Amino acid sequence: MILGCFSISLSVEDLKKSKEFYEKIGFEVFAGSESHNFLIMKNGETNIGLFQGMFESNILTFNPGWNQNAENTDSFTDVRELKKDFESKGIEVVDDSISGESGPSNFKIIDPDGNPILIDQHV
Repeated sequence: MILGCFSISLSVEDLKKSKEFYEKIGFEVFAGSESHNFLIMKNGETNIGLFQGMFESNILTFNPGWNQNAENTDSFTDVRELKKDFESKGIEVVDDSISGESGPSNFKIIDPDGNPILIDQHV
């Protein structure tokens, strides 16, 4: 099972202040746009998403089909396969936006401590 690129998606109150803070500790803007209320910050292989007004709590995110640089990978476990595997193990899917038999789709699960985990495939 290959979950792909990992990042934490932070729900921030002030995108500009958060960007400045993470730049001070060594992160650089990798993707996103302040005008669209989100930035992906990168420090080495570590990715942090900053999202203003998009969701209520922080989210652990995995992107099947991407490496840590958001580049497509040759092999990965499709989001549909991951969902079936998780459900077969008794993990409840709480938000399911899967469509079609391949391509971009996502679903969300919650860990035992209430932390949301988004499995978000872009390829």
